[in-house]
Amino acid sequence: MKKLLSMMGLAAVAMLPTLAMAADPVANGADNAFMMICTALVLFMTVPGVALFYGGLLRSKNVLSMLTQVIVTFALVCVLWMLYGYSLAFSTGNAFFGGFSNAMLKGIGLTSVTGTFSQLIHVAFQCSFAAITVALVVGGIAERVRFSAVLIFTVIWLTFSYVPIAHMVWAGGFLAADGALDFAGGTVVHINAASAGLVGAYLLGKRAGFGKEAFKPHNLPMVFTGASILYVGWFGFNAGSASAASSIAALAFLNTVMATAGAILSWVLVEWMVRGKPSLLGACSGAIAGLVAITPACGTVGVGGALIIGLVGGVAGLWGVVTLKKWLNVDDTCDVFGVHGVCGIVGCILTGIFSASSLGGTGYAEGVTMGHQVWIQLLSILVTLVWSSVVAFIAYKIADMAVGLRVPEEQEREGLDVNSHGENAYNQ
Repeated sequence: MKKLLSMMGLAAVAMLPTLAMAADPVANGADNAFMMICTALVLFMTVPGVALFYGGLLRSKNVLSMLTQVIVTFALVCVLWMLYGYSLAFSTGNAFFGGFSNAMLKGIGLTSVTGTFSQLIHVAFQCSFAAITVALVVGGIAERVRFSAVLIFTVIWLTFSYVPIAHMVWAGGFLAADGALDFAGGTVVHINAASAGLVGAYLLGKRAGFGKEAFKPHNLPMVFTGASILYVGWFGFNAGSASAASSIAALAFLNTVMATAGAILSWVLVEWMVRGKPSLLGACSGAIAGLVAITPACGTVGVGGALIIGLVGGVAGLWGVVTLKKWLNVDDTCDVFGVHGVCGIVGCILTGIFSASSLGGTGYAEGVTMGHQVWIQLLSILVTLVWSSVVAFIAYKIADMAVGLRVPEEQEREGLDVNSHGENAYNQ
């Protein structure tokens, strides 16, 4: 009997390492699969979603320049994200930046876990957000910007604007500690990109012939295709921000459906009343407006609140591209600020209202009132607008000094496709 007990004791000791290993976090297979699908959807939003949507909005002589800018900046952001971007955004640091502990993905291996899924997938998911944010910026400066300047801008702005704002909002930094609500990127992605695009549009100046010649989208079916890809991909954007195949992901998914539907209807109906005809371009723009507006709120508001946010977002976006653009007196080529900036701001403010449990939302942090939450939302908007604009201004100026920001007027009039890339989209 004594010998048997001794053997059992040795067996228990031998099992200790196994028990310790079992206590370590283990990735959930379902959440892994869910997050990989969401990541692929967000990557699909950039190439080809944004590229086709913006490309169709341009004149035919510049469509290839847009496609090239989107796919090349996408690749550049992916490499920078692996080298240092992810580490500076999501590793432990101060209120504004993380550190370099995960530079070159050091310390992130096959068994590393973020929440309930692989940290490797988290790197890829967040990389997809960074890539689409830079792609959105180029819509405001299209048809006259030098390609090499876009690449220089991308390196500087990603490092000093996107990365710190992502850290401030999503990695326990300044705005997160303050209680800002931004479920999927109203500040980090949309207001951030829109501010940079607006600054670039001012610095570049208006396109040659702007206001004197008709600048119409050259391919509305391409715009529709791009918008449709963005609509589908956005479910990965919003539902994936739940970071698990959970009920919150389901809420974000349904809220995205309802808000976008509401925005399409409100944009088209107001356009119909004002202009006399509903347009496909209006419907596509309304879809993007609704998607942007619900992004910061999708995981914290009820379905009724999401519908209201979408309805308001559609009208706000139409106002942004028709009225605000005239007030600002700026040539924002693809209306990046009018849609992403305005609807991002509206969505962030309404997040502070409709997240209230009394209005069907998931509720605020303990002790927080609606008034205080709305104030925090306004603060996060202001910080993002100012931070992004200042960094963008510096980045554009550096690019201008290094290679020149704008192509010569004769190249602009002939088209960037042939002059910057030596190609034509269509047979002449």
